[in-house]
Amino acid sequence: MTDAPLLELDKLSTHFVTARGTRVVKAVDEVSLSLRAGETLGVVGESGSGKTTLALSIMRLLPTAARIVGGGLRFAGEDLLAKSPSEMRHIRGKRIAMILQDPMASLNPLFTVGDQVAEPVRVHEHTGRRSARDRARSLLKAVKIPAPEQRLREYPHQMSGGMRQRIVGAIAMACEPRVLIADEPTTSLDVTIQAQYLKLLRDLQREHGLALIFITHNLGIVARMCDSVAVMYAGRVIEAGPVRTIFNAPVHPYTQALIESIPRLGGGPSRLTAIDGQPPDLASLPAGCSFQPRCPRALDRCREEAPGITTVAPGHTARCWLAAK
Repeated sequence: MTDAPLLELDKLSTHFVTARGTRVVKAVDEVSLSLRAGETLGVVGESGSGKTTLALSIMRLLPTAARIVGGGLRFAGEDLLAKSPSEMRHIRGKRIAMILQDPMASLNPLFTVGDQVAEPVRVHEHTGRRSARDRARSLLKAVKIPAPEQRLREYPHQMSGGMRQRIVGAIAMACEPRVLIADEPTTSLDVTIQAQYLKLLRDLQREHGLALIFITHNLGIVARMCDSVAVMYAGRVIEAGPVRTIFNAPVHPYTQALIESIPRLGGGPSRLTAIDGQPPDLASLPAGCSFQPRCPRALDRCREEAPGITTVAPGHTARCWLAAK
């Protein structure tokens, strides 16, 4: 890994605003992260915590109602927020790629699998139809699609959910991007294929220095795949640091609860930790710390004032008054 970050987010904020501007949803709120070549960053948190919106902000693929309202976003020293839509089209798919959570949302039912896997190669590398098709066949074989020559001629609806998930991965990896954002890429895969898929990502990372952002609910995959982890809650990163540090010495009560909810083999039966309550409405956040209504260790200060970022140890930060004590 090089010392200079390949991707840098500096207090990046993305809000959803209604047509009349009367309701603001802070989906991503002052998120600061960095990623180096060859590094894997895990992003975890409950549904609705802002993980996918963060990924779409990096790709600048936000829906019409969403706006990046502040902060910085740099890739390889370039300011992505200053890029025109045309310039971003040259970056997306070639230098930064994304595996979307729902493969049916990113596969066109009217085109064959072969055309869709070959498309980024033809667009970004300007290769001929035959060369692009040969590359598509190799990519399907790499992601363990059986009978790849036959599958090239078929359509997405003829594939199982797991196969569609791997095809989306093949499209994302077609042009060997420098940064790959994987949003729940193993959700539809059985355990055997999941292991093969993760190994493929690891192999690509070693060969090309790929930087990987892994968005997942599966903390077991984070422990296995990632170098560092960022825990998101209510649009903010509430704790971040090296994987070993976060798993062995979590500071934020939310992070502690997530880790304690993981089933463990051995040691006899025991009740898993459950987090009381529900995630907050991002358009109407509670006063103080967003987690305080659900936190068993909340202080009076937590209900009155939102915590800033505290450096717990080198590379380990948390947004929690308990860490600041």
